[in-house]
Amino acid sequence: MASKLDLPPAQERRDFAEFSIAAVAGLALALTILFICAVPLAGNLAASRDFVSYWVTGQQLVHHGNPYDRNAIAALEHSAGLTVKAVLIMRNPPWALPLAYPLGFLGLRFAAILWTLLLLACLLISVRMVRGLHGSPPNRIHWLGFAFTPALICLIMGQTSLFALLGLALFLHFYRSRPFAAGAALWLCALKPQLFVPFSVVLLAWVLITRRYKIVAGAAVAIVLSSAAAFLIDASAWPEYLRMMHSPAVENEFIPCLSDAFRFWLRPQAVWLQYLPATLGCVWALIYFWRRRRGWDWAQNGSLLMLVSLLTAPYCWFYDQGVAIPALLEGAYVTRSRKLLVVLALTILGTDIELCAVRVTSPLYLWTAPAWLAWYLFARASAASPAARPPQDNT
Repeated sequence: MASKLDLPPAQERRDFAEFSIAAVAGLALALTILFICAVPLAGNLAASRDFVSYWVTGQQLVHHGNPYDRNAIAALEHSAGLTVKAVLIMRNPPWALPLAYPLGFLGLRFAAILWTLLLLACLLISVRMVRGLHGSPPNRIHWLGFAFTPALICLIMGQTSLFALLGLALFLHFYRSRPFAAGAALWLCALKPQLFVPFSVVLLAWVLITRRYKIVAGAAVAIVLSSAAAFLIDASAWPEYLRMMHSPAVENEFIPCLSDAFRFWLRPQAVWLQYLPATLGCVWALIYFWRRRRGWDWAQNGSLLMLVSLLTAPYCWFYDQGVAIPALLEGAYVTRSRKLLVVLALTILGTDIELCAVRVTSPLYLWTAPAWLAWYLFARASAASPAARPPQDNT
């Protein structure tokens, strides 16, 4: 007997879970269309979001300027129409500079349109690939991925977390069949390395045990080539980047994640404290992996690992949590609880409402990463419960 979630759409019983998913996805679709239409029409919209930092970085690189010069960046951003007082500086590692370099040849508004469409493609492809990992079931669960608030705010702000999401989805898709390509895809994850600390530690341990060295080779080639391109664009990129990351403006900035909150609560001047949760997360991750090493499956076992990596990240903005989509969709596919699907949809709706009233810099977003992890654990528990499993038709 097929479960409710596996029935063809025409035979599905209309219930509150379906309604919740459709409602949240519909709201997300409306907001996305509205934003994409507004980008070419609104005068200062392109300059009033994080995307302007990548465009200004490209401008600096094309004109042989320092892409991490705070004063020069501030002057360019405010001349372009940035309305906030803060200075938005690209904080991705220098191997990401080739990604921003082409933007320096484009006008701000046209570059913003292309960037937005590229990010949207990353989201659509990633969700589609994750759905394929689970057999492309004929239900609407994957709509939750399209509607996931951190991914949408990432799209609106023009942040690179959706590139990292695509890298993760590509890795999960190719790690068995094309290990070198899977490793090369990790370059996209390396655009936001702080989000993958325990994940990366387990990945290295898994490679050593399974001898999948082609994955390491693919990642190494991608990073070396991008680093070489960055060197040709700006030979002093690494010293400039390290100087910027150790500046008081960066080290003393509060980011609403548990690691940063822990540091500022205990001892604000001790920067090393915000790396302590990630260190403990790595210890847990290695134990978690070692107990499951013989049957390790990245599409399944990697979900909890990814959520813990987000929870313990040294710094992680709300929009960075878009990389949780594969884990949450995996939990949504395996759970047999319709109520849990409703809870996830309503939680996503709650973050939508919070965004309308609270800026992403607020500590009121500290609850989100633990919430995704808690929901996933409940989803996995419901799937593991024999009473929760419907009888299966093996014919």
